[in-house]
Amino acid sequence: MSFLRGSQTQKIRHPIGTRKGPLEVPPPTEKDWPKDDEEDHVLVDPDEELDSLPQPYRMINKLVNLLFDQSWEIIEERNALREAESSEIQPTVYPPFGEIQLNKMPNCMAVSQDYVFIGGAKGFSIYNLYSAKQIYAWEKLKVDVTSIWATDLGNEILIAPVDEMGIIRLFYFYKEGLYLIKAINEVDDTSKQTTCIKMEISQGGDFAAFLLQGAGDIWLDVYKLPKETWLKKLEHPQLTSNPKKKVRQPQLNTLGPISADPLEMDTNACFKGDIKLSLPVYIMKIKPPKPVTGTTFKSPLEVFAKIKDCYGLGSGQNHFIKDSQWEQQAEIFNASYKKYLDGEWEEEPLSTATFYFLLPSCLFAMPTEVKGPSGMACVLGIHWTRSHNFFLYSLNRTLKDKTDPEGVWPCAAPIAVSQLSCCSSYLVLACEDGVLTLWDLAKGQNMYPEGPVKSQMKCVVLCTDASLHLVEAGGIQGPTISVLVERPVKHLDKTICAVAPVPALPGMVLIFSKNGSVCLMDVAKREIICAFAPPGAFPLEVPWKPVFAVSPDHPCFLLRGDYSHETESTDDAGIQYSVFYFNFEACPLLENISKNCTIPQRDLDNMAFPQALPLEKRCERFLQKSYRKLEKNPEKEQEHWARLQRYSLSLQRENFKK
Repeated sequence: MSFLRGSQTQKIRHPIGTRKGPLEVPPPTEKDWPKDDEEDHVLVDPDEELDSLPQPYRMINKLVNLLFDQSWEIIEERNALREAESSEIQPTVYPPFGEIQLNKMPNCMAVSQDYVFIGGAKGFSIYNLYSAKQIYAWEKLKVDVTSIWATDLGNEILIAPVDEMGIIRLFYFYKEGLYLIKAINEVDDTSKQTTCIKMEISQGGDFAAFLLQGAGDIWLDVYKLPKETWLKKLEHPQLTSNPKKKVRQPQLNTLGPISADPLEMDTNACFKGDIKLSLPVYIMKIKPPKPVTGTTFKSPLEVFAKIKDCYGLGSGQNHFIKDSQWEQQAEIFNASYKKYLDGEWEEEPLSTATFYFLLPSCLFAMPTEVKGPSGMACVLGIHWTRSHNFFLYSLNRTLKDKTDPEGVWPCAAPIAVSQLSCCSSYLVLACEDGVLTLWDLAKGQNMYPEGPVKSQMKCVVLCTDASLHLVEAGGIQGPTISVLVERPVKHLDKTICAVAPVPALPGMVLIFSKNGSVCLMDVAKREIICAFAPPGAFPLEVPWKPVFAVSPDHPCFLLRGDYSHETESTDDAGIQYSVFYFNFEACPLLENISKNCTIPQRDLDNMAFPQALPLEKRCERFLQKSYRKLEKNPEKEQEHWARLQRYSLSLQRENFKK
């Protein structure tokens, strides 16, 4: 007989929660007790009942409970997210204004003037920006085009597509005539073929630079483009304005989407391969800076006696370290990190470069003996990966000249990324330690300024944790940093994958997220104005890599629809791809935003957003500000006028002598 059955009092005193069945009054005799009563009672506490389960049931029970708890947390999180989204004011989503339908997948896009250049299978196509009609298709390659650039030269357009083999070609497009200038890096021997990684064309199209890689080496080739000779060769007069830029197509006044038949083509454009244009002039070849090595000099006096020039003083260049000191440092390093060095070493990737064409300014002026049009680039700025320095190379040289830099701007940490404003007035250098250096290239640095420094700049910074910040700097005051978009912690699908400024809308940026959303943010107000989305839902690849192009001249942008749908036909010809055209002026919330800018007028006057103003407008504002200053001080006004008169007289004397 068990202990629990010894007396009726002990039986009643047992906790009720241990019974599996309903509470019953035991019968007066033990012989009438149910036989399965042994299984209905346990010796342990009810909270520890599960711990008495044998393995592996105990582990299975814990795993089921853990899975249930995690699922419940996800359900609660989703419910909280739905409640938060329902309480928030959702931005208005606008559909595309137009659509270009293609039979082949578009790999890249570029916009210049009133034309769209789409690179794809075996070449590229040219479309009208407004009518969405195909003007011409150049498909003479054996491989696909992976990237394409289009630069506005005024009345003509310079096109530079790069194919899968890394070969870059220059095309000249003018009056709907397409001319092949040159394949920059194409060779007959495929074993010596180089790959074009990056390219840049100066504002106005006077210079071009190509970053090439091949045979384990990387370098930068710089060319001067004879665009005046091209016009004379084609016997086209130099026009001062482009009439097509002033003509607006009637489709812009309607909100209904337009669709272009991929087979419909405007046959006015043609390829003229029989006309040979002058080739670009090779200027210089720039290689990455060499690593610091030891020297055989025995004393500092011998070092100074051998130095021919002193450029880059204090910039971290021209080190002279003895071989013995270098060997000692190597031994110390190997001894300190021996356990990490014993493993296999991965091959270090080649250094890449970021480069810009810079206009004449207070920091680097055009030499007096060099004759060229105003606004032509004079300096090439470049920084290499894992390098602390930003190098400046003069463009006024020949191939026989040395390729030494004329200036070096050192930084405390390696430069990670950089950005040049659209008007080439502001430069941002971002280092790996998180430090940003903002340069006002137009005003430069004056050691003894007459008045307070009034340089102002605002830039949007996308950090590695996908957070978006606005950095404001003005004069000699410290910068102000504000958060535009928080770092996503739980909802990784909202991570920002790309940010693009809108030149036609000052202070506006397009934000592309991994979940496929595209939003327009007003940086000045720090709020989302509206959103854009293609018609209907479509599946996206994770993570989403958007292919888009923002027009520098018109208030619009193009977005590739990353989805495909089969028509009634089951073959490959039935698969269609789309490029959607979004027009900001067609949106009710943005129809007057280009006229009524949300940025304060004083910020525009101080060039806080220089990309909003063209070069002519900036010069006009500069002259107006100077004239207003002179009006306040009549004595300085008379002094300036007298100086201008003396200068004009000296110019007249020089002309008479000639």
